[in-house]
This record gives sequence, C-alpha cells and structure tokens, in this order.
Amino acid sequence: MVSREQKRAAMYKKLQILRSITNSHAHDKASIILDASNYIKDLKKRVEKLNQDVSTAASFTSQNFPTIRVEEQENHFLIKVFTARNCHGLLVFILQAFEELGLEVLQARVSTSDSFLLEAIATRESTKEADDQIDAQVVKQVVLQGIQKWIQGSEQE
Repeated sequence: MVSREQKRAAMYKKLQILRSITNSHAHDKASIILDASNYIKDLKKRVEKLNQDVSTAASFTSQNFPTIRVEEQENHFLIKVFTARNCHGLLVFILQAFEELGLEVLQARVSTSDSFLLEAIATRESTKEADDQIDAQVVKQVVLQGIQKWIQGSEQE
C-alpha cells in the first residue's frame, strides 16, 4: 500500500512538472492548475490559427499564390506583390496592412488586368516613434497578413 506521504510527494512532483511546462510562477496548487488551463487555451488558439494559415495556403497553389518581395532601401521600402490571377479587392487589404504598420505610400504602380501587380515605395509615417523597428521581414509579414485577410473575406462571399 502506498502511504499518504508518498502520494503527496508524487502529487507535488507532478505539480512542479506542470508548473515548469506552463512557465507558471505560482506556488499553490489551484494557481498552478489555473495557469495550466490558461496555457492549454492559448495552445488551442495557436493551433486554430495555424490551421487557418494552412487552409489559407492550401487554397492557393504555388502558381497563383502572390509572390512578395520587399527590399529595404535607405529610408524606404520597395514592395512588389505579383500573382498570375486578378485578385479583385486585394489592393485595399494590402493598403490597410501598410496603414496598420504605419507605412506611408510615396509612390505606387498597380496593374489588375489579367494578373495582379503592385509596385510601391513606402516609408514610415513621421508620427511613428523611432523605437519601432520595421525591417523588410516585418513588412513582408504584414503584407502576407493582408493577403490572408483578403482570402478569408473572399471565402465568406
């Protein structure tokens, strides 16, 4: 028979493992379990977002998913987005993404006849703080998010 003290020690050890896995700083049992519950909810949200990203990527083949190129130049970015098919409304979502990031479009050329082509020169808005680090990778991620929002909006129609 297992003694009460051995059970308590085993429970304590399991709680400490749970605490370390969930990065909890709590010391009492209820708080550790609550932190673990919140951690699981966060993981579920991450999985849902990843599943959405996978379905978004699957909705495009490699041939018609937009090609995005962002080049960082002196004090601006050169942004090129191309896809072989016409994407009605995509420009609006990309410009919204620029605005959310605090980019001001200085010059843009857009073609939407049979394909979609955007060539833009954008710079940080002067109202943004200098502490905000924006590089080409961040701009590319924001453009991708705009494309994903466009895809989700297109699927709902």
